[in-house]
Amino acid sequence: MKKIGLLYVKGALPLFENFGELPTHIVKENGLVNGQKASDVLDGLIIPGGSIIESQSVGEDLKKEIMKINHDGKFIFGMCSGFQLLANKTDIGRRSPCPIEREGLGILDVSFRPMIGTDRVEAEILDDSFLTKGMGGKTVTGFHCHTYGLIEGNAVPLFLSTVKRTDYRDNPRKILSGARNDEGNVAGTMVHGCLDENPALVDNILEFIGATEKDILEIKEKNTELSKKIESEIGIDTNISANSLNSPANPSNMELPKVLMMVGTGSDSGKTFLTTGIVGTLRKRGHRVCVLKVGPDIRDLVPSLYLNKENMEKFSSIQIGGLGWMDLENVLRDLKNQNYDLVLIEGVMSAFTGLLNEKIPFSSAEIARAANIPVIMVSSCSKGGIETAAVDIVGHISIMDKIGVKTSGVILNRVYDKSISKVASSYITKMTGKSVIAEVPKVKMTERGNTPEVEIKLEEFCLNAMKTVEEHLNMDKIFKMAEIPDFRGYMPYEEIVSKF
Repeated sequence: MKKIGLLYVKGALPLFENFGELPTHIVKENGLVNGQKASDVLDGLIIPGGSIIESQSVGEDLKKEIMKINHDGKFIFGMCSGFQLLANKTDIGRRSPCPIEREGLGILDVSFRPMIGTDRVEAEILDDSFLTKGMGGKTVTGFHCHTYGLIEGNAVPLFLSTVKRTDYRDNPRKILSGARNDEGNVAGTMVHGCLDENPALVDNILEFIGATEKDILEIKEKNTELSKKIESEIGIDTNISANSLNSPANPSNMELPKVLMMVGTGSDSGKTFLTTGIVGTLRKRGHRVCVLKVGPDIRDLVPSLYLNKENMEKFSSIQIGGLGWMDLENVLRDLKNQNYDLVLIEGVMSAFTGLLNEKIPFSSAEIARAANIPVIMVSSCSKGGIETAAVDIVGHISIMDKIGVKTSGVILNRVYDKSISKVASSYITKMTGKSVIAEVPKVKMTERGNTPEVEIKLEEFCLNAMKTVEEHLNMDKIFKMAEIPDFRGYMPYEEIVSKF
């Protein structure tokens, strides 16, 4: 049968998308496939997205195999971080006054600089390659999910994406989102999901490797086995096994799963870190957990998806203020068909950011209220201190109560003094009647890369998140906080204003 490799190294997202159900074999850090050199046995290689560049997980042996696959004229398809690996270099210093450059393999003559993109996109095909043969001028669909998306260089342009926003600003235009080498056997793109959403691209790959009908059937069967193997591990090379998935909570596909939302008293409260730890811990126990994001910044979902090996879905981003992918009512509709045990939603910035905007909805609180979704309130103690965090929580819960949002629990995050937090927790409970379900200490990372905003190292961020959650949160209690949502519509702007 034909063999298509999938790079499986730290920082990669092997099931972030299905890659047209083409991968049949794993290629690890040693560059081997079942003990043989990848270049000797593979017909092509797919390099997924993730934080491969930031994690620096591609060593010399693997580099040699990738270079040999290219030299032999076999296909290489690089997605996002995989594209960056094939390029000359990537400047990952988005918050640095000076470039922080990571060298690529130089197979594609382009370089990357910071530019955030999280749109659903259409991309125009500009040229032929093993991937796009006969498709010049046609468009394909997919999504962007990157921090380093500005492409510069001399490689042959392949995709041109139509985007609405970049770097958090409305700036509708077309941007370069893919390139190929001169020979046409190596292509990279930033358009995630393009193989899954556009079968013609998959057909071109199968034609390029000379796959027969029998080969195609064998590839699909092998891909199913491969996916199950990948799903059996939490993260990559962590030695943490995921228990077999429990029986679906909703076997009839007719009922909505239970939902819980993580909201904060401000940005950088630790929502992503705690959400990631909860998702990974529940998946380790055998639960199938869906994680969603309020608003457009789906990058915050990446660490959770790295651990639980779920796809990014069209319903992963809940629209607010016209930003994001899908409105809440349709998100809930699509969740009915998924058989999740729990849906965990991560809010955006503060629970109230955007609440007084005349566009409805424009805040996490409005989303929670509209579907009767209970929330866990998270506040960080690292900026204003534990006392300020407690006051912020009391104020937030007061408004949540006024607008009809149920706060099921409170987490004090990045606690640095247990004696102070004990008094603060008592104050919160006295003033709100809500329990502080966890006082989470500040977690020290060994180096930069502790948020999706910087050059995140997924393995370190995710494992620290899981360890923290397992040590400080009661998963049974959190699971019981979730409730079946009931969409009841949005509170009118005038009524929101009247609550203040």
